[in-house]
Amino acid sequence: MTGPVYSALQVRALELGPFGYRPDGDSPWQHWQLQRDDEGVAWLLLNKADSRVNVLSAEVLEELGQVVETLHNTLQTDPPKGLVLRSGKVGSFCVGADIKEFRHLHSESEVEEKLNRAHALVKRLKDLPFPTVAVIHGAALGGGLELALCCDYRIAIEGATFGTPEVLLGLHPGLGGTGRLVDLIGPIPAMTMMLTGKNTRDRKAKSQGLVDAVVQERHVANAVRFALTGKLKRKKGGWQNTLFRIDPLRRFVGRKMRAQAAQKAPPEHYPAPSALVDLWEKHGRNGKDLLRYEVSSFARLLTSETSRNLVRVFFLREQMKSLTNVGDDISPIRQVHVIGAGAMGGDIAGWCALQGLRVTLFDTQPEMIAKAIGKTADLCRKKRMNTAQTRAVLDRLVPDFSHQAIGQADLVLEAVPEKLEIKHKVFSTVEPQLKPGAILASNTSSIPLEQLQDGLQQPERLVGVHFFNPVAQMQLVEIVEHSALSDDTRQRALKFVGQISRLPAPVSSAPGFLVNRALTPYLIEAIMMLDEGHKAESIDRVALDFGMPMGPIELADQVGLDICLGVADMLRERLDNNLPETPAWLRKKVEEGKLGKKTGEGLYTWENGKPKESDNAPRAPEEILDRLILPLLNACMACLREDVIDNEELLDGAMIFGTGFAPFRGGPMKYAHERGFEDIRVRLQQLAQLHGERFAPDPGWRTDAPTTELVSE
Repeated sequence: MTGPVYSALQVRALELGPFGYRPDGDSPWQHWQLQRDDEGVAWLLLNKADSRVNVLSAEVLEELGQVVETLHNTLQTDPPKGLVLRSGKVGSFCVGADIKEFRHLHSESEVEEKLNRAHALVKRLKDLPFPTVAVIHGAALGGGLELALCCDYRIAIEGATFGTPEVLLGLHPGLGGTGRLVDLIGPIPAMTMMLTGKNTRDRKAKSQGLVDAVVQERHVANAVRFALTGKLKRKKGGWQNTLFRIDPLRRFVGRKMRAQAAQKAPPEHYPAPSALVDLWEKHGRNGKDLLRYEVSSFARLLTSETSRNLVRVFFLREQMKSLTNVGDDISPIRQVHVIGAGAMGGDIAGWCALQGLRVTLFDTQPEMIAKAIGKTADLCRKKRMNTAQTRAVLDRLVPDFSHQAIGQADLVLEAVPEKLEIKHKVFSTVEPQLKPGAILASNTSSIPLEQLQDGLQQPERLVGVHFFNPVAQMQLVEIVEHSALSDDTRQRALKFVGQISRLPAPVSSAPGFLVNRALTPYLIEAIMMLDEGHKAESIDRVALDFGMPMGPIELADQVGLDICLGVADMLRERLDNNLPETPAWLRKKVEEGKLGKKTGEGLYTWENGKPKESDNAPRAPEEILDRLILPLLNACMACLREDVIDNEELLDGAMIFGTGFAPFRGGPMKYAHERGFEDIRVRLQQLAQLHGERFAPDPGWRTDAPTTELVSE
């Protein structure tokens, strides 16, 4: 038997030893079940109550301590022949610590106390005097992987993934992972895994020695028996562990690691990578020393402002993901028809195909469709897909040269140039061909939906679905609402965003929506500084030092100077925000087709996808940072006050995932609260006196004005 039904049955039919295929039955514990099979092997199942996935909460760890105590109590009378640790959840093994509990730990001493107890607990598991085997399916991440490392053997089910993503929360492993991982697979692969936070798949994990076998689910029972005999060969860290006991060598390699990590995560903003390297440099002679000093290092990081903000960002992501859970009664999108195969449309079509949807792509220029298919193939290669997987993606991306597929699509999305008359012409052609219930979506970046709906017979099924460039990297999609939008269309659009692994931000149909409304004054101010004679590299460096992923000049080139100019003109026309006039030299660049990265020349000259930058640009004046950041914050406050977006949390999430706003700062409004509304208001007034009314503070900064609380704090 083959196909999706067989695959689904395979996933559900977990080998659970004495529990059969259903982890049911009485247990003295809420989250764990312990039972022996006919051969005297104890099977311990982790099945966290009232949770879709297993996480290591304080309650789960406390119960694990009771389970291990029970096992130790059997040693004198009736010890088991071995222990098998397995998840009772069909989806994964364990995805790590319960991050919600991090927010209730306020001091280093409190963190150290809890971690020391947890270390003692898992050490008792590791010290059991009979063989232990972790059977891992799905994801074993963070604390889940650290729990598996306490077992003598690890058997992975095909498709299993392993990772130490703590660095993404401003941390490093804290449940013994630093020492045990280094001892097991060697310092270089272990440190690489912990510093990058990237996952490792089953076969690579086997080659590294992270797991001892990779099997299919139906072979688990035999693999467990083989492991318990002691015949399963285990790969050790070997020569690396011996070599890196030499302190000068470890320090030399540590400097290289620290420098490489700093290129992607400056230590002044993201201290975790540097702290991990320090830990290994000082105490990496053996795993036991790493285990001992891991606790205090983890405690310092967890109570840092960076980690607290990154934990906040984690929950912002979860909050936005939850918006896509609209219920099983809402029909999913199965087929998408994209109109326009340009930079955005082609990438949207390719991404949807990559996420498993059938996509038809129309453009009046066949060569544009061919280019989009080529870019999708390149994306598959970057995702390290094999030939068969790439072929499957490309088979789902179907050229449509004559609009024939409109009537079969569940969602038709236009991504044509940002001109109202062009979009109206597309809609007049498309709407009569839509099947009942189909969604008509626009990737407009700034045009109000009230204008787009003019002339539609059924405006209730028009919705803005605004992606950001580059589509494969930017996680945000703005769902733009309007007064005629039906609830069913809105919910299906949200579900669609979840289907393609993106994060939605519902926004009202105001000029520029949220992200472009906030970014435009930031970009315009950078261009005004160019007009004053400041160097592009100097301006960009200020933003990079603040923590932005790229500077505003490079960003303008990435977005496209034509798009920036169009949005600025629209906002200047429709909002009373005192935006300055665009310099004539910039309009001339756009007229000459020097639009930025996509044409090879804009504010920078581009080669091989990167801007050519001068290495000797002077340092920018101190006021440059406020001139860049405060207009962005001012626009964010205006969007909140005008109900463009519901609350500060969604705004912060949208700006982080849509613009890359410095994640370690927790979002623009989190930064504004920390800096102080009054300080921002006064500074904006000062800048307005120096540089003009474009800096006039929004009324929302008044300390007596009502604001939305940061409820995630």
